This record gives sequence, C-alpha cells and structure tokens, in this order.
Amino acid sequence: MSTINSPSVDLSSYRDQHFKGSRVEQDRLLRGSTTLYVGNLSFYTTEEQLYELFSRCGDIRRIIMGLDKYKKTPCGFCFVEYYNRADAENCLRYINGTRLDDRIVRTDWDAGFIEGRQYGRGKTGGQVRDEYRTDFDSGRGGYGKILQQKVGTAGKLNK
Repeated sequence: MSTINSPSVDLSSYRDQHFKGSRVEQDRLLRGSTTLYVGNLSFYTTEEQLYELFSRCGDIRRIIMGLDKYKKTPCGFCFVEYYNRADAENCLRYINGTRLDDRIVRTDWDAGFIEGRQYGRGKTGGQVRDEYRTDFDSGRGGYGKILQQKVGTAGKLNK
C-alpha cells in the first residue's frame, strides 16, 4: 500500500501526560509509531469486533483492550498495533470517525504500548472522562461514576 501525505495522519495536539521522557522524544516515537490509541468504545465492544474492523486496513500485530484497573473489565478504549506504519496511517484515514457499536470511534497515534497502560487512570479504575460525565450513556456504564456514587445507584437515577 502506498502512503499519501494527508492531514488525517498528522500528529494531533494531544500528548500523553504520563509519558516518561521529553516532548521531543515523544514526538519522535509518535512519528514512527505503528500503534494507535482507540477511544470512545462501548464497554461491550469485543476484541473480535475490533479485529474485524481494524484488520480492514492491514495486518494487526495485536490489540490491547483497555481495562478498569480494579474490575479488569473493558472500559472504553484499546491500543491497536499494526505491523507497518502505512497500515496504521490508513486506519487513521478511513476508520477514525466511523461507527462501531453505535459509537463514533476516535483514533490517534500512540508512542507505543507499555505494560500497565491498558488500565484506566481514573480514581474509580476506569477512564477519567467517565468519572465526571453527568449524562446517561448505556454504552459506557450508565451515568458517570461520581454521579453514581452520589445517588448510590449502579447507573440508574430514580425518577
């Protein structure tokens, strides 16, 4: 597959604040990476569904599911590693912004998976963004974790 320069494969402004190294080193790794961060997944999306979708852009080395660090259940993100950069670029071009499990998939470059990063960074074990949500999202566990704790429910408010 040939690679075409396209703004859709350029580095975004997002940088992992937990990266162990300098910004210059992180940017160098991102520019040569074959790993993508995939966000906004349903908690119910399976690894098999991810392989089916992301393999349309090329051969996948591995998929690492994002897990709640306490429950060890999926928490709405994953890492997809391709064997080559061109396939990862095609994924950014063609899969970013598409629907999977009725959710818009977001993809971005990742500097490379390191063990431990598969766990959510929120205080409750999942993703930080799911702690502060005030809306009901059935694909991501109902209401946000802080709101759930305040009302003492497992995701359902009494009306």
